Amino acid sequence: MDKDIGFNRNIKLDWLNATASFCAETNDPAEIREKLEAVLVRDRSGAEAIRKSIDILINIWYKNKEQYPKLVEFAVKHFQDTYHPLDRLWLHFGLTSLYFSFFRETASVIGKLSKRGSLITNKEVIKQLISERGHLGSLERSAQRIVSSLRDWELLVDSDQSFVYKARYRELETKSLELEAWLLQCAFIGKNVEQIPYEDLIRLPELFPFNIRVGLDYIRKNTPFSVYRAGGGINMIELR
Repeated sequence: MDKDIGFNRNIKLDWLNATASFCAETNDPAEIREKLEAVLVRDRSGAEAIRKSIDILINIWYKNKEQYPKLVEFAVKHFQDTYHPLDRLWLHFGLTSLYFSFFRETASVIGKLSKRGSLITNKEVIKQLISERGHLGSLERSAQRIVSSLRDWELLVDSDQSFVYKARYRELETKSLELEAWLLQCAFIGKNVEQIPYEDLIRLPELFPFNIRVGLDYIRKNTPFSVYRAGGGINMIELR
């Protein structure tokens, strides 16, 4: 099972907050794991279930820094500095998308469905993912776990039908342009492209919960992005 299909547990928001706090306190993964065990044992039984859940949490908030140290450094600092719970959700979402490409792809499917006004079901999300990826053995279970996690994070909310959900499409806002630009960096890296139009970047379907308003002037002056004008007056974005 490659890492992008490795999101195979329901991950609670409280656990993510605890993981971020522990990563701010220590750089020792064994200590972080020990502290997380004490947290997860209150909600989850079974040594294997706890271990696999902690593996996902460690990957998101600790192992990500092996490839993206500056992005994780920003996330840890911003987590400590902010008093806004929703701002912290931007951080969790960005780092999860960065490590687990399957999470990003599942979020993209949800974003596309939501844009056209469709409600969200496990069946439809799985159907769309299979059409894009093929029928991998762990796909269905992982997709269900991601949908369940997004419900716990309150990015998917219950509708008046059982097992049918509504996405909080473009509802989350922040006063921090720095945080918006950081999330765009995570999304850009996740797309694995050399360049992308600015308008497409801020409206990526995988960023469906977030209303991103950071402008080109801020991006030019304060981020690792470069901006240039292409044919037709399109503003293209690339990472330096």
